[in-house]
Amino acid sequence: MVAASIATAVSAQAAAGCQVGYEVTGAWQGGFTANIKIKNLGDAVNGWRLGWTFTAGQAITQPWGFTASPTSGTVVATNVDYNRSIPTNATIDVGFNGSWNNSTNPAPTTFTLNGTTCTGGVSPTPPPTTPPTTPPTTPPSSAPTVAADGSGQYRTVQAAIDAVPVNNTQRVTITIKAGTYRQVVRVPGNKPHITLRGLGSGPANTVLVFNNSAYTHGTSGSASVFVDGANFVAENLTISNDFDENLASSGHQAVALNLNADRAVLRNVRLLGDQDTFLVNDRTRAYMVDSYVEGTVDFVFGGGTIVIDRSTVHEKRSSGGTITAASTDAAKTYGFLFYRSTITGTGSNNTNLGRPWRQGAQVLYRESNLGGTVKTNQPWTNMGDATWQNARFLEYRNTGSGAAVNSTRPQLSDAQAATYTPHRYLAGTDGWNPL
Repeated sequence: MVAASIATAVSAQAAAGCQVGYEVTGAWQGGFTANIKIKNLGDAVNGWRLGWTFTAGQAITQPWGFTASPTSGTVVATNVDYNRSIPTNATIDVGFNGSWNNSTNPAPTTFTLNGTTCTGGVSPTPPPTTPPTTPPTTPPSSAPTVAADGSGQYRTVQAAIDAVPVNNTQRVTITIKAGTYRQVVRVPGNKPHITLRGLGSGPANTVLVFNNSAYTHGTSGSASVFVDGANFVAENLTISNDFDENLASSGHQAVALNLNADRAVLRNVRLLGDQDTFLVNDRTRAYMVDSYVEGTVDFVFGGGTIVIDRSTVHEKRSSGGTITAASTDAAKTYGFLFYRSTITGTGSNNTNLGRPWRQGAQVLYRESNLGGTVKTNQPWTNMGDATWQNARFLEYRNTGSGAAVNSTRPQLSDAQAATYTPHRYLAGTDGWNPL
């Protein structure tokens, strides 16, 4: 029915050899669960891309610990934290659910590590004697799982984070079953390489939420989730602050995510709040993709650097508001980039693209669709003594009914646009490339 194999080789890439172990750990009608172990036998490599070839009819349906493109045929699986160094003799484990539609389910062939083929002998091992009848919904490995109903190793997300060893060097993926988890969550700076991954069918099924506000905690202290650990990843979940600013006599900020981590990735994530939903702190570089963020005033703010790619940004107040309040240091080239994203809102022609929390603020909307909620004339505004004219507010090739080119909407030239790409925003001095 199914088989597992091991391939070994010495690779010329980075003077490194690689060993790939493949094991089927469960099977059912039309599907299977498999585990892949990647061992670096040579010099340290800076991240990994694992390749293999599936027989026709085989495909990945649910990966754990990597992204795959394509998911069938000649597969390329990429580490979610691609630039993390893999030392000599270090092993990375990834697993997945797969599908197959033939009478047998052979092991994949032609394993590669970072494009170099791992050749060697194949030694099959038998499939499990009592395979499951349905696919598992959580990784069949030691990855900690959170479930409010007690069916996981932990009942709260914080308990799973607390169990991660201090100064861990390997990625720890914490899977979170569908449900609502009402607790302040903190990922401390001495716990890098943590992934929080929702296991529901979409990000709305797994919700991390609390309702602190600036009234009692100050703006930066009001967050539902605080992230200080570098190389953080969040996938397929919602982070929300459900404090209602309208209940107070005057509005109070209430942060959903306080991100103070370098090299963070948010993928298929929803950030929900009112005023000041998403704080991107000065030390942060982050990549947010295929996601959603909403609020009323300044709901993406701070002095960090972020690329928001293929995402929806929603002004939820019918009277409009201001989307960004960047405080980019004047010495820093890059601040906020909204790239290939969609700006929506409930109001019409009354939403500002941003205002400068600090005079050096840098914000660019590039190749995005700006809906009718955006002011067509002067969509930038002042903040205290900081004026939008002296900030670094820019647009480039936007479309939609809220897009326009006029004297109140500074535009990049084609020549300038070459230096304002997602790669340039995120590369820093270490060449980080999570795209």
